Amino acid sequence: MKIVVMAHYIRNLYISYKMKKYTLQSIVKLTALIAVAFISFAFIREQQAGYILEHEKDIAKEEPGPHNGTGITTGYSFFSKAADLKIVFRKRILKPGASIGYHLQKDDEIYYIISGTGIMKMNGESFTVKPGDAILTRPGSSHDLLQTGQEDLNIIINYQK
Repeated sequence: MKIVVMAHYIRNLYISYKMKKYTLQSIVKLTALIAVAFISFAFIREQQAGYILEHEKDIAKEEPGPHNGTGITTGYSFFSKAADLKIVFRKRILKPGASIGYHLQKDDEIYYIISGTGIMKMNGESFTVKPGDAILTRPGSSHDLLQTGQEDLNIIINYQK
């Protein structure tokens, strides 16, 4: 319905333009309205398509290690703006020497190691993590993760909101 009303308004402004009955204000309104229409159309198409496609280069954010961790990391919060999504899906790259600080886990959380190596401490016990490892941290446990080795530690983190 909104699109029909916007189309009618744009048509009337265009007719005014053709008849040389336009003002600067009407041209600004027309430009703004066209921009809103295009944005609305893109949003509607995204919702109708049934999926959202994001690329990590568009959402990368350099941050300090989470939970008072050390060093520099790059975080990728995929689908953080998706309405009603009940899960969190993140990628994090821990640069050499970076860490995720020791913290208490309130809900189930999964860490999946894509590349690199690290040392995870879980409830005071330390163990090495490497590509292909998946770690489920359960509520009530405490853990941290430290990057070790020559290359960045790339991980996927997944949990419910």
